[in-house]
Amino acid sequence: MGILYDDDVVIIRQSAKEGDPSVITVNCPDKTGLGCDLCRIILFFGLSIVRGDVSTDGKWCYLVFWVVGKSTTRWGLLKKRLVEACPSCSSASGLSYYCAESQPPRPPDVFLLKLSCHDRKGLLHDVTSVLCELELAIKKVKVSTTPDGSVIDLFFITDTRELLHTNKRKEDTCDHLKAVMGNTMLSCEIEMVGPEITACSAECSFLPAAITENVLPWVIPDELPSSLTSTSVSVNMDNSLSPGHTLVQIVCQDHKGLLYDIMRTLKDYNIQISYGRFSTNHRRACDIDLFLTQTDGKKIVDPNKQKALSSRLEMELVRPLRVATVSRGPDTELLVANPVELSGKGRPLVFHDITLSLKMLHTCIFSAEIRRRMIGDREFEVYRVLLDEGEGLAVPRSKIEEQVWKMLMGWKQ
Repeated sequence: MGILYDDDVVIIRQSAKEGDPSVITVNCPDKTGLGCDLCRIILFFGLSIVRGDVSTDGKWCYLVFWVVGKSTTRWGLLKKRLVEACPSCSSASGLSYYCAESQPPRPPDVFLLKLSCHDRKGLLHDVTSVLCELELAIKKVKVSTTPDGSVIDLFFITDTRELLHTNKRKEDTCDHLKAVMGNTMLSCEIEMVGPEITACSAECSFLPAAITENVLPWVIPDELPSSLTSTSVSVNMDNSLSPGHTLVQIVCQDHKGLLYDIMRTLKDYNIQISYGRFSTNHRRACDIDLFLTQTDGKKIVDPNKQKALSSRLEMELVRPLRVATVSRGPDTELLVANPVELSGKGRPLVFHDITLSLKMLHTCIFSAEIRRRMIGDREFEVYRVLLDEGEGLAVPRSKIEEQVWKMLMGWKQ
């Protein structure tokens, strides 16, 4: 086999009619977790996967995703990011179909973006939207409002393009923020900081039971409001239908990032997909069939492993994120938590969706913080948002929880 060029690795066929799905085809050497990485990129670009087919012989894989999304999707940039996630392979390297995964890349440089500005409704969401558009990933944030009404925003970010160390990229970032914030922006500074600033903390005493409960045994709390969970999730495992694979059949309600949640769970368990098919109907019901093997190429026959994987998949589909409101003295704090992949990657666009929900509810943010915490034996990203109740909270807590949950799940408001 000759050299595989980028144009052959990822092919995107955009839909001719608005509302119809576009088709993304990926043809490249395989690696464990590739499907997860691709689905995460597709989620970051705001696209929903409505159908998917995956096949691999363990060395070479072929994936097709039917996606729908925004008219503003930057398809060229999406293709570039998908190609970067795929292993490269050429005959000149002496390898045929399979290329062993290279050494893990070094952690990205972390930068501190310090913004000083006058406060206004929706400001934090507007800033977050600009950072997402510029492919600047928020690792940690500290937002506070001063007594005079001005805001100090500290964003600890990494740059997907790896250019933020240059003056041009820094100036471009501040210019984009200025264009959105206008005269409300007082200053914009960007400097490199150490990676330890975003390290995970074991402290989680401030988290309520709605966030931390039952994390360790991976069971679904019965007392959760139905509005804060998905419904009708069925996970069945069968070893009788294939001589070499375990068949996992999943029936559930669709949500934003559904295929990503399944893929990241399998990646964390080192489970490989030999063949898979995913589809949704007009009622947003999903059917998923996955033919799986362990890393040794064998079926999953251990009952304990079957039960652990099945329970984990069910939990991730019923409750991929956790949302709660709590009292902080006289004030109300919104808490959102999502699990972090074992690779260290968090879920895309969570802070973007939180701030958009609060903007749509006309609810102001007094302060906000993102940190990573150990809950049980697992790492979570925890978002703490203190709501501004200067004139009393006009929106009931239950409505805030429900609206934020629906936004995160991609369900109609």
